Amino acid sequence: MARIVQKYGGTSVGDVERIRKVAERIKLTRDQGNEVVVVVSARSGVTNELLARAKSLCDEPSDRELDMLLSVGEQETIALTAMALHGMGVDAVSRTGAQAGIFTDKVHTRAKIQAIKSETIEKDLAEGHVVIVAGFQGINEDGQITTFGRGGSDLTAMAMAAAIHADKCEIYTDVDGVYTADPRVVTDARKLSELSYDEMLELASSGTKVMQSRSVEFAKKHNVVFEVRSSFNFNPGTIVKEEVSYMEKVVVRGVSVDKDQAKVIVSNILDKPGTSAKVFRALADANVLVDMIVQNVGRQGIANLTFTVPQGDSQSAVKLLEPVLDEIGGGQIAIHEHVAKLSVVGVGMKTHSGVAATVFQALADNEINIDLISTSEIKISIVIDQDRADEAARVTHAAFELDKIGD
Repeated sequence: MARIVQKYGGTSVGDVERIRKVAERIKLTRDQGNEVVVVVSARSGVTNELLARAKSLCDEPSDRELDMLLSVGEQETIALTAMALHGMGVDAVSRTGAQAGIFTDKVHTRAKIQAIKSETIEKDLAEGHVVIVAGFQGINEDGQITTFGRGGSDLTAMAMAAAIHADKCEIYTDVDGVYTADPRVVTDARKLSELSYDEMLELASSGTKVMQSRSVEFAKKHNVVFEVRSSFNFNPGTIVKEEVSYMEKVVVRGVSVDKDQAKVIVSNILDKPGTSAKVFRALADANVLVDMIVQNVGRQGIANLTFTVPQGDSQSAVKLLEPVLDEIGGGQIAIHEHVAKLSVVGVGMKTHSGVAATVFQALADNEINIDLISTSEIKISIVIDQDRADEAARVTHAAFELDKIGD
């Protein structure tokens, strides 16, 4: 008997018929003699609908009340999924995040999991139930409902798999797995049979929408091997696990584009120790995620600082930094919202040279200008004009002949 955690995203449970199909897949897994814990998201579109209702009543709804509201989406899905299983003769019980023992810190809308007390889940499994857990949510020490942010159900699944020592964690979505690029943009993109945690993490943080980066970080930390696969068919997916030696033979594994980026330029600031610290401390304290950072060499005591943030946080960043400019002795802030981030990822980059040159040449040959550059051991990221992002993905994918790899 294996212990399996399955997670189903919003499109997989988008309506009653889809929920019934999911229940059939769960029943099949259970009928094969396995213990099953299922994590579900809200139905596709429900979270956006709830947000729209909230903002129609209040321009800036409080984070606490948003958590109270948005957690309802997953609670609807767990109940309907359990009912679908009951209709098929399967013993099932639904659990909210709090009832599943998921405890978080006190940050609303972007909470972090601190512990999972899995005694209730273990008892349910011992009694022969399929357990349906609400993704995306938990409870803090004050008894307040908290949520994890977009894609938080992936994090719930990884954390639950680690807590109950699951043999498998299956992430079901609306795609067959992880591709060398977005197949809607790059028509000859190939599905990858395996990826390392680091590659998946870099792709997730670079714009690939298949997985949430926090969940991949958690999986890596706790060594949770997982498979990304489609809920609409029974094809094998992409297995994500610890890096193995043969993965290094392929220099580049994937290309991703993130169009949800804004570039913030803080110019004419004093070039002295502590200036950058004050800028980024203000953003960190407000939970604004900063990605690429470039600071030019100061001249005549003046420097410029450029970084990227999610588009939705760009205006907040300006408001946060205006008082900081007064504190650090002046400066100006400008925002460019029509930018995108192109990333090239692969563990093979550790041991092969020439990757940057190939990327830059491919873009130059197509007259695509480079705005910012950031590198890590297995990733090169470049900020470019948003209107050229899809073209950049295609020419870069072709430059590395990624249509010839995959499963």
